[in-house]
Amino acid sequence: MKIRKAIIPVAGLGTRFLPATKAQPKEMLTLVDKPVIQYIVEEAVAAGIEEIIFVTSVGKRAIEDHFDRNFELEYRLAQQKNKKKELEEVTRVGKLAKFAFVRQAKPLGDGHAILSALPFIEKHEPVAVFFGDDVIESKQPAIKQLIEVYEKYQDPVVGVFEVPKKNVSRFGIVAGTKLSPQVWEVKELVEKPSVEKAPSNLAIVGRYIITPELMDFLKKQKPDNDGEIRLANACTSYLKSKRAMYSCVIQGAWLDCGTKINFLKATVAVALTNPEVKEEFAKYLKGLKI
Repeated sequence: MKIRKAIIPVAGLGTRFLPATKAQPKEMLTLVDKPVIQYIVEEAVAAGIEEIIFVTSVGKRAIEDHFDRNFELEYRLAQQKNKKKELEEVTRVGKLAKFAFVRQAKPLGDGHAILSALPFIEKHEPVAVFFGDDVIESKQPAIKQLIEVYEKYQDPVVGVFEVPKKNVSRFGIVAGTKLSPQVWEVKELVEKPSVEKAPSNLAIVGRYIITPELMDFLKKQKPDNDGEIRLANACTSYLKSKRAMYSCVIQGAWLDCGTKINFLKATVAVALTNPEVKEEFAKYLKGLKI
């Protein structure tokens, strides 16, 4: 089946960015002039996804407002002849896709967040899943690369990047059989292994294609010791049942926005590609004396 829908869990509290995230969602923090969540939605839309389900929590209303119409703002921009570009941009955002919002009743893990979106997903359809800390710059949308792997094999697909071996303990790591430069059949998934025990350097990034079969495993997944239901554990159970899963080595630049230092790096990377500011910003960086 065609991948038409995406689930984006955005219920996290963003405690790493306090106090900035006390009154606004971390997904609304901006890279230059767009919030992180808009980059992710635009990636989904560019890949042909038509419907997006946000899994939210208390304090996330700003995300819903961002992808809704703001008639007063549009009216005021329309009255100013020099604000045509801004008017086109704010009206475009609300038309990117069909949006739905559902609350995650309790913070019970990323797997529980995905399950909260099930009322919007047909039992027989596969779905894309994005996590909100990861922006990926690429010629072909990252999720489209996963979709092409899914279309070939009709099984779940995990997005991965190659990382330095010394960094593997920060990520979920997959290993398996290499089928092509970009595609591996996954045999093992290890959460944050030590450098010595890591089976590979293929780190999971926040992009997945979940099939109905994998969703069934997620529905049955028992909570961890901390009470959370995790997608990674459901993937492990799925693999142990001898079912096929694939990983796609994404071609592009991974901008991890999950920590302060990585968010700053992502901001610089985006600024240096933004046509409005890149030249002046590059001159500023060159002139810094540190």
